[in-house]
Amino acid sequence: MFQQQKDWETRENAFAAFAMGPLTDFWRQREEAEFRGVDNVAVRFVRFCSAHHDRVVVICPGRIESYVKYAELAYDLFHSGFDVLIIDHRGQGRSGRMLSDTHRGHVVKFSDYVDDLAAFWEQEVAPGHWRKRFILAHSMGGAIATLFLQRYPHQCDALALCAPMFGIIMRLPEWMVRHILDWAEGHQRLREGYAIGTGRWRALPFSLNVLTHSRQRYRRNLRFYADEPRLRVGGPTYHWVREGIIAGEQIIAGAPNDTLPTLIIQAEEERVVDNRMHDRYCELRAMAGHPCDGDKPLVIQGAYHEILFEKDAMRSVALNAIVDFFYRHT
Repeated sequence: MFQQQKDWETRENAFAAFAMGPLTDFWRQREEAEFRGVDNVAVRFVRFCSAHHDRVVVICPGRIESYVKYAELAYDLFHSGFDVLIIDHRGQGRSGRMLSDTHRGHVVKFSDYVDDLAAFWEQEVAPGHWRKRFILAHSMGGAIATLFLQRYPHQCDALALCAPMFGIIMRLPEWMVRHILDWAEGHQRLREGYAIGTGRWRALPFSLNVLTHSRQRYRRNLRFYADEPRLRVGGPTYHWVREGIIAGEQIIAGAPNDTLPTLIIQAEEERVVDNRMHDRYCELRAMAGHPCDGDKPLVIQGAYHEILFEKDAMRSVALNAIVDFFYRHT
């Protein structure tokens, strides 16, 4: 059983001191590198390793995110006894882009993300000395990791998913969304243009955000984009949305065959991904005799989408559950 980290519950009380001191010192120890993914796109990643660790957690971030944003999570996992590797998916972070407008969230095929992760795993994770290998994925990263493990089911010892993108919340009826996306698919300028209601990256005031209740973490994350403009990614293209929807459908279709120990963590006040698809995924696995951990998603009361960047009271519940889950499968 994992011994809970009490400072996780009170860190925001002196967050600036933590970020400027221990976290900055930890970040300086990183190793950054890259490999070539599908179509020779540069895919960047970062690693934090210790000779004393025999377990590794591979972090798959969500859409528009970079490993730069995940320093605090890497710090917490590293000090819980895990090496940490974080990938910057193609089209975002410090990795290469597919379009001349680098703010557009785009991918040619969703399977390109999965192929990149497979190449990363083969080159950097599988040959490692670790006794146990885990994946922790958020949102879009959750869809990528789940599809990767549906394709290669025995690569990993356990999977933890935070608000995974198994379905996307749409403001329009599903039939209308399908019609618009299918129509846009036949017109390249539309297909690769910003989806309706989205555009280039801009800094939203904290009061308007629906990602986290933590003012400190939200401001810190905005500063990354302000200080390093190449990290900025805005809205998705029509084609990305279409690919994302299809990816979610593939995940649900493959759920009955999934046997890997899987923890799903769900945000109660979710505004981005469709929580009903988490429930459906767990139901299908249970019916097939391979239930998710706890038989259903662990709901973090009051949390917005970015559970691992939430206020301490919510984040610590999720983080303790994740680390305990990984320890149980060590």
